[in-house]
Amino acid sequence: MQQTLGVGIQIIERPLFMQNTRLNNLFAAIAITLGQWFFNPWRRLSLLIISFLFGFFLGSLVSTTSGQKGELDIVVAGIFVLLTEIASRIFYGRSPVMRHVLWVESLNFLKVGFIYSLFVEAMKLGS
Repeated sequence: MQQTLGVGIQIIERPLFMQNTRLNNLFAAIAITLGQWFFNPWRRLSLLIISFLFGFFLGSLVSTTSGQKGELDIVVAGIFVLLTEIASRIFYGRSPVMRHVLWVESLNFLKVGFIYSLFVEAMKLGS
């Protein structure tokens, strides 16, 4: 079933539980447009680099905040180990073709940036 929206974007298939409303058509058109926009390799690479840098920022933020507070360090470390393991399970539990989905790749880059920043923080404390 193909539908053409007013902007010239075609919606191929629609889940059975979604009604054919203007809001759903708008969200579908936005999703398709963003998917086509991120299909460009340079835009995809820039989004992955931004995801890596955001993970680096989160790692620096977490290490300085939990280090200053000095309470529940073991619990916070356990939570972040659990979150990184869940992210690894999401990425590595898929087939190699499904690993190239944009949100899965950006989640993996966020995880790598987070872990890298924790190593950099550890090196700063060690020297």
